[in-house]
Amino acid sequence: MSEKWDERNIPGQHGRVAIVTGANTGLGFETARMLAERGATVVLAVRDVEKGKQAAARINGDVGVQALDLASLTSIRSAAAELRSLHPRIDLLINNAGVMYPPKRTTADSFELQFGTNHLGHFALTGLLLDRLLGVPGSRVVTVSSAGHRIRAAIHFDDLHWERSYSRVAAYGQSKLANLMFTYELQRRLARHGTTVAVAAHPGVSNTELLRNSPAAFRLPITWLAPLITQNAAMGALPTVRAATDADVRGGQYYGPGGFQEVRGHPQLVQSSRDSHDRAVQQRLWTVSEELTGVTFPV
Repeated sequence: MSEKWDERNIPGQHGRVAIVTGANTGLGFETARMLAERGATVVLAVRDVEKGKQAAARINGDVGVQALDLASLTSIRSAAAELRSLHPRIDLLINNAGVMYPPKRTTADSFELQFGTNHLGHFALTGLLLDRLLGVPGSRVVTVSSAGHRIRAAIHFDDLHWERSYSRVAAYGQSKLANLMFTYELQRRLARHGTTVAVAAHPGVSNTELLRNSPAAFRLPITWLAPLITQNAAMGALPTVRAATDADVRGGQYYGPGGFQEVRGHPQLVQSSRDSHDRAVQQRLWTVSEELTGVTFPV
């Protein structure tokens, strides 16, 4: 594997269909741009369609826009139905969209916003689209996690939606830990099919709009030290794009920046926390996620 993997290493994507959530800005936009510029048909699955159209106009290639609000199961089901009608096969599903450190809020279905959007929304979308990937050679589900999966992170089965008390940092950590646990459990279920794989990635510390709700104690140092400790959105998107396109990638792997503490740098294979590999918790989370979303998987 190249130690300096970058856009030049992305193989041709002609004939492939990629769905990228949260693709109107930041990491998602850069992921979509790179895939489209290599020839993929890319769908920007976004909450704000007008912003999605503006983003699509800035990308060279075959790019479409799909309305998708991951904080609404009704929207997710509608988007999945439309995507299924338009695309009999899907090669890449990039679960990129997310919220980070918002004030306490809930989704349309009364889920805590970060857990509901970052994990449950993508869980439901993946389950509703997965049969379009199964059997497609080289198809992948790539889910974007975060180094935040190590920070005050656990799956709080006794209070998943933080109804008793709320910590936006711990709630974010729970959602990002859930992203990894979902990836690892999904990969075990996919392994028997032999075509589609599930992979995870994280962007390090990237200077994007996602930081806007960060606590001041975190946000101000990031602002002051940004040139030293952050990277731009294009670099932050590279672990996701590598996970989606590199021929050497295997199911169940996790990619992130290769620099010090995985904060920045070119994408490499990295390791997630010990807690993320707890199989019993992964399976329990899967069962609870099916119950909450009403979505079951064809694997």
